[in-house]
Amino acid sequence: MNYIDLRSDTVTWPTDAMREAMAKAPVGDDVYEDDSTVQELEQYAASITAKEAALFVPSGVFGNQLALFTHSPRGSEVILDDQSHIVQHEGAAASIIAGVQLRTVDTHGAMLSPESIEQRIRIGDDIHEPKTSLICVENAHSNGKAFSVESMEAVRRCGNRYHIPIHLDGARLFNAAAALNIEARELTQHVDSVMFCLSKGLCAPVGSILAGNRKFIEQARRNRKIMGGGLRQVGILAAAGLVALKEMRYRLDCDHQNAALLEHLLSDISKIDVAHDRRDINFVFFKNKPDANLDVEAFVEYMKENNILINPCDKDGYFRLVTHYWITKEHIHRIAGTIKEFYS
Repeated sequence: MNYIDLRSDTVTWPTDAMREAMAKAPVGDDVYEDDSTVQELEQYAASITAKEAALFVPSGVFGNQLALFTHSPRGSEVILDDQSHIVQHEGAAASIIAGVQLRTVDTHGAMLSPESIEQRIRIGDDIHEPKTSLICVENAHSNGKAFSVESMEAVRRCGNRYHIPIHLDGARLFNAAAALNIEARELTQHVDSVMFCLSKGLCAPVGSILAGNRKFIEQARRNRKIMGGGLRQVGILAAAGLVALKEMRYRLDCDHQNAALLEHLLSDISKIDVAHDRRDINFVFFKNKPDANLDVEAFVEYMKENNILINPCDKDGYFRLVTHYWITKEHIHRIAGTIKEFYS
């Protein structure tokens, strides 16, 4: 059975063009750095993010944790948003892999501000305190917001002032760029390293990219091997990544438009509140109004019975619906109609 799957944009299948490219891809042993398709992907990824070099990695979590492992000495401290993916959804990997302490900021859904960062930077050589080694930002954020170039510049200036590098979790970097109507490099030029996913919204079946300066990527390549990410004839996967970057990133506006349509249609339902301030990219958030008195678990099951997959609500009661390449405008009307039926 083919469901309409709104759980995430990670559920996308590779396109026909990707499957054809994968079948024909030249390959070699990437640990020996002789896979030409991987090399092409890494060079192209570096060029579109204004970085000297890039590295293909198995996943977004892998890329983020590899960045922390490479930037930060063990026992040092990383400053980041309390609701960021690295904090909330990566299984405490920072403590296990890089051996770092996370110092979080409650941003209330906004971008990390220089003021909040400065309050947490460890200054001096007090033996009781860890040293600040890295600042991490997330854009687009998993709360559905895309943050401006100006806010990225402000964090960059703060990092420069204290000589602290900045890593960007750009899992949905190209969604952020599309929402802001800019090129991705306008965001990534203000950070020292960036991770972005090929398998979120861009339809590649596997893989992410970590990019930075040449020295950083050389060390990251060694650390990738330590983490078990040294892959062999991985050009088969890199070929799909090339299609993702050369073609699929240019159509993300379609997903955003479908999300905007769904947001509009759901706004007519009196028993729910739609989070209009969190709809910059391909996410639609909504929750039951306090007086709705409806069973949220029954709602998830009702949608599944109607061949629509959604995740349970989060701890704040919000449902997140995610549009992507395999969700059409016709699907959007069907989804909205099914939700209205449940709430009627």
